[in-house]
Amino acid sequence: MALPLRFRVIQLLWAAGFLVGTTTHIADLVTGGPDVYAGYPEGARLFWVALTVLDPLTVVLVLLRKRAGIALGAAVMIADVSVNLTVAATIGGFGAFGLVNQTVFCVFVLATAYPLWRVFAMPR
Repeated sequence: MALPLRFRVIQLLWAAGFLVGTTTHIADLVTGGPDVYAGYPEGARLFWVALTVLDPLTVVLVLLRKRAGIALGAAVMIADVSVNLTVAATIGGFGAFGLVNQTVFCVFVLATAYPLWRVFAMPR
């Protein structure tokens, strides 16, 4: 069964948002090499590199209508905003534009997670 239009739009917005993250982290790695996030705490650096796998994995799972994609996406966004805000507050180096956009996307993901969860359970 096809998703109702409003849920398809939500699904596609999730995919677009996580693809922006994927692109950002891949571009960082290509331009910065193995020391791309030098100067930041090791845990944050590892997390940001891990997002090059977690973000596109979320996209694939959400597009396949797997509930695991919803759980992963919500966890990734909570962790990502938490890490970035903590690093911004303690070390700096983040622009407000990116932090605000990421936080707004996180709120969107959390606000739409349960409705997607319910509709992903519908038979196809």
